[in-house]
Amino acid sequence: MHQPRILRELRESGHVHRTVKAEVRENLLAKLRAGEPRFPGIVGFDDTVLPHLERALLAGHDLVLLGERGQGKTRLIRTVAGLLDEWTPVVEGCEINDHPYAPVCGRCQALAAELGDELPVAWKHRDERYGEKLATPDTSVGDLIGDIDPIKIAEGRRLGDPETVHYGLVPRTNRGVFSVNELPDLAERIQVSLLNVLEERDIQVRGYNLRLPLDILLIASANPEDYTNRGRIITPLKDRFGAEIRTHYPTSVEDELTLIRQESVPDIGADVPEHLVEAIARFTRLVRESTAVDARSGVSARFSIAAAETAAASAVRRAALAGEEQPVARVCDLGPGVHSLRGKVEFEVSEEGRETEILAHLLRRAVAETFRSRLGGMDLSPLTDKFAEGNQVESGELVPAGELLRRIGPVQGLAKIMSRLGMGAGDESPGHAAAALEFTLEGLYLMRRLSKDDLDGVTVYRT
Repeated sequence: MHQPRILRELRESGHVHRTVKAEVRENLLAKLRAGEPRFPGIVGFDDTVLPHLERALLAGHDLVLLGERGQGKTRLIRTVAGLLDEWTPVVEGCEINDHPYAPVCGRCQALAAELGDELPVAWKHRDERYGEKLATPDTSVGDLIGDIDPIKIAEGRRLGDPETVHYGLVPRTNRGVFSVNELPDLAERIQVSLLNVLEERDIQVRGYNLRLPLDILLIASANPEDYTNRGRIITPLKDRFGAEIRTHYPTSVEDELTLIRQESVPDIGADVPEHLVEAIARFTRLVRESTAVDARSGVSARFSIAAAETAAASAVRRAALAGEEQPVARVCDLGPGVHSLRGKVEFEVSEEGRETEILAHLLRRAVAETFRSRLGGMDLSPLTDKFAEGNQVESGELVPAGELLRRIGPVQGLAKIMSRLGMGAGDESPGHAAAALEFTLEGLYLMRRLSKDDLDGVTVYRT
């Protein structure tokens, strides 16, 4: 598509100048009417968070997303930038993305007066119109708003010349979407610098007679504990946000499953069967609900994602050591991940020293729930009969799939078990069969129909 390169061509093309919030509003309405996804990649918010977010954007409000860690606040904010026009015109070379129809900085105003309709025009993609800053205690006003540029002073410009200002992140995202993550971590004196941005829509830099009307959509994120209890956000700043929206963790196992599948690293090299993903999802939910875990801290969605990736990595390690060609994660690969996941959970002080024990117990409960959900009521006597004469089966995280199948022997109804565990026609490898049988053995143990001994990574199932 031909893009106008000077102001005259831009006017002749019929381009209409809209504010950022008008862009977002009109593009959001178009997607709503067409039934298109508005916030791709966001899971579990369709009936709760997204309607509130859409109302806030349609109202033209700056907003705050409140939620515990790992609830997808940053991901959600980034998708808002997808509601901007794909391309937008700017004055070529402008640091703050002035629109050619209405330049606001001194440089662009002087250039427009000099060149008129020959004013050069450049085009910015919407991905370049999103700015983000993680609020940290050492963030300065200069980082966000701007400061004097000593290099420009050294070049011979007067100290009072607005051209000596080096713009911060906020004005450089003019005509775009700017996000401040973890807003309460900003020092109070730094929060004050955002008051004019939110209400008067301009910036002030070190006493300069500088008034730059900004066109910006500001979205912040915060943890409810910091936002409401510690008083870390100054009252005038809270008052200037038009909307406050609460986020949450996935409310159903299905949403948790979708999230794990969507966010897990796909190229680790091993398949994680559906029943194991469900066990991980249930495990995460049980950890969040546990009274031993600090509820104010929350349990991030990254917990379940890391658990799935660790299980896949454990299968890849086994395949490398045992010479398997198609590694498939098994239930024995979930246990080793407990130790590495411990650091992702904040426990109550009274549970100090019992962290691994608590997580291991909750993992067993999650596997038992998944077993009841998938194989509950199914006749598993062909498998349990193999233990009737005192036989035993030795498994473990280093036992390859083929060896495990040999030790168990043929099992009548294995195809039905695999089908109930979500394994389709393409999942017929020895690794998938071993994963199905080992999960069934673990479920029978948890249902007290078999016994199990664990010793140094070796698991023995017997009557």
